[in-house]
Parts: sequence; structure tokens; C-alpha cells
Amino acid sequence: MALNTQPNLARPDDFYEALIDMHRDLDDAQSQSANAQLILLLANHIGDHATLIEAMQHAREGAADVSVRGAQAHSLAA
Repeated sequence: MALNTQPNLARPDDFYEALIDMHRDLDDAQSQSANAQLILLLANHIGDHATLIEAMQHAREGAADVSVRGAQAHSLAA
């Protein structure tokens, strides 16, 4: 199964709102636990190991990109 990285949510704004609502009134530990449980549920739903590995690689690269952009913004502000 190939990882679909193109926009594919029928109602992206509604999904984002529901995701934010999922975290409402949770402390940091509960929020992290909810994220982990959601990830594991979706991983189980996908089921394909190669697709999950590819998704993790994309997520890690995206997180690294955020760190680089943050460092660049900080150096520009200094």
C-alpha cells in the first residue's frame, strides 16, 4: 500500500476542529496519551508495515523541518 501524501480529507476543517476538541480539558500527559492512542489506532487500521514506516519517515522529516525553520526565524530576529 503506497502512502498517500496528497490532500485526502473530505472535511479537513471539521477534522482539525475534532482533533482540537479531543485535547480540550486534558493536561499535557493526557494529551500525549490521547495522541499516542490515536496513532496506534490509525496504525492498526492501516496495518501495512511499509506504509507505516514511510509515514513515520515523513513525520520525522516534517518535525526536523519545523526545527530548522524555528532556528532560522530565531536567528533572523536576533
